[in-house]
Amino acid sequence: MSSAGSKKRPTIREVAQLAGVSHQTVSRYLKLDHGMKEPTRERIRAAIEQLDYRPNLVARAMRNRRTGRLAILLPAGNAISSLELLTGATTAAYEAGYIVEVVTLGAPAGGWPERVLELADSGLFEGILSLTPIALPDRRPGGVPIVVSPGYDDHMRGIGELADASRMAEIIERLAAYGHRRFLHVAGGYEHTSARRRRQVYLDTLDRLGLESHGVADSGWSPEAARDAVLALPEDSGVTAIIGANDLLAAGAIRGAWERGLRVPADLSVTGWDNNALAAIYPPSLTTVAVEHEKLGRRVLRHLLAALRDEPEPADDGPITHVIWRESTGPAPE
Repeated sequence: MSSAGSKKRPTIREVAQLAGVSHQTVSRYLKLDHGMKEPTRERIRAAIEQLDYRPNLVARAMRNRRTGRLAILLPAGNAISSLELLTGATTAAYEAGYIVEVVTLGAPAGGWPERVLELADSGLFEGILSLTPIALPDRRPGGVPIVVSPGYDDHMRGIGELADASRMAEIIERLAAYGHRRFLHVAGGYEHTSARRRRQVYLDTLDRLGLESHGVADSGWSPEAARDAVLALPEDSGVTAIIGANDLLAAGAIRGAWERGLRVPADLSVTGWDNNALAAIYPPSLTTVAVEHEKLGRRVLRHLLAALRDEPEPADDGPITHVIWRESTGPAPE
């Protein structure tokens, strides 16, 4: 007696026979050979779909140590930015002929190195990219390449390039050129490296330019706290520009300004960070900092590909952040 569960798995030779090509040609197709003629590629694709063929990756690995698979490691968490970063990484991997499997590292972090070595020795992956700090060499003798390119800490909070705050200085310099002299910073939660760095660059830039800070309002990423900070400003505070640690805080600050009868940007300029989708829509559209997560994903994946191919580290392709100037900023009031 037979059943659907015991149906024989189709082979690469059966795909080749149905497509009218050699099994070597099907193998080239599966390796994403871009030199193959399109009619041949289409026949193979149709045969694979008709037979519901799936390559046996474990068997392939045992034969030639090639699986066509890469592993990307992340800590547990739900950072929205990781979705865009992974899109960039998986796209770069696909273009190079690989598929990607995302592996979430569970707690505790102390067990991560052993887990990574287990994955490296499994024979399922040709290379491993960790997006969180792990105390491992980039390449182990006799093992698959392991590249550590930290973008998140063990609680999935941005670090490294994702926490770069240098654009804060550019924002303040432009506002100073607009005539602004007294500022307020609405800071995020200091458990995040990004919030601490933005606060420090804010303070350092004001000191360098000889500008004044009314203070730093610690908001913990709460837009309500940002609103309250603006409502609490004394009438004679002299603040003409508010620097938000992210777009939600900037929105809270604008709400507080509206409740006080202040016009943005005629009376008060406000900036944010992260380029939230609503930042360009609600009035006034928000000056903010865009972070190119997909670009970073492509970049870190290229580092793994370089290790796989034993090539030099790829050249830096520029910063992943840039300021978007919009309606919420303007000249200081006279």
